[in-house]
Amino acid sequence: MTEKICIVYTHHKLGDLIWQLPYIKSISEHHKHKVDLIVREKTQAKNILKDLPHINLINYNNFRKGLFYWIDVFKLVKIFFKNKYSHVYILDKVNKPAIAAKLCGIKNIIGPGIGKQKKWLTVKKYLTNEDWKLSYSEQSQKILNINSININNIYPEINVDIKRFKEGNSDLEIEGKKIAFGIDSFEDYKMWYEEDFVELANRLYEKNLFDYIYLICGKEKSYLAKNIIELSKINYFIDCSDKDLNGVIFAIKNSRFLVGNNSGPINLAAALNIKSFGLIANDPIDELKYSKIQIITPENYSNIRCREREGMKKLKVEQVFNKIIEGLN
Repeated sequence: MTEKICIVYTHHKLGDLIWQLPYIKSISEHHKHKVDLIVREKTQAKNILKDLPHINLINYNNFRKGLFYWIDVFKLVKIFFKNKYSHVYILDKVNKPAIAAKLCGIKNIIGPGIGKQKKWLTVKKYLTNEDWKLSYSEQSQKILNINSININNIYPEINVDIKRFKEGNSDLEIEGKKIAFGIDSFEDYKMWYEEDFVELANRLYEKNLFDYIYLICGKEKSYLAKNIIELSKINYFIDCSDKDLNGVIFAIKNSRFLVGNNSGPINLAAALNIKSFGLIANDPIDELKYSKIQIITPENYSNIRCREREGMKKLKVEQVFNKIIEGLN
């Protein structure tokens, strides 16, 4: 029987999915087959990962709770039954895909096995409850390790055909040197302040490092871009808050480097092989150690989570500027 592989990942954040890319590729290399993915629609994986040669088909499932729990299980059953997978890998501890795979009689159901999930798996080696304290990347590394799957590269990589992202984004094609600021985050406490981005822009402009800066944020945080533009006295900002993911990728790929908060755009930029500087003061950096992001933290950084945005003030503009200059040399 020819092997047919499916990998399931249920987290909704783009950055979380990007961290899993090395392990998705490793599973493909281990089996010497392209793999199918099942992920949340919010990740927009069908667009982002379309050009990766080791990924075949991408399906969406939103992994809801409550009344929709069994509806989503049924959707997974339909996908599994239609595609007749020989292997289903689950890269987190959720039960739904394991239950659906078991109902379909899939012979190889592999996952972390933390909590109740283990009773639905077909393997006998699991992570321990203590392993749940590991980062998402480290959990996946351990899942692959105990299943004898080699990991050849721990850094996420995304190759894209940039021509796909050009349509509808001609306004971003501006002559001159461009950089990008990733100014928002799902969690407000991770966001550096607008006035600090303005001051950093002034310092970088004095060094002749750019002609324009793409301000990258979601529509719901468009006020951040507007605040930066209003605070600045120089007209070199390009507001990308009305752009979809195509526009964001096009802007990032046209940038010399990106400076941003610990959120999707900084992880996306690093995976797209754009030099990336991550601004972190209020959350642990452990998960980012398997990324090419150059992390900038305050002096006396404690590597613990603080849910007060005021903590981002500990990260001074002068320090960020110096780290960028150092990182560019």
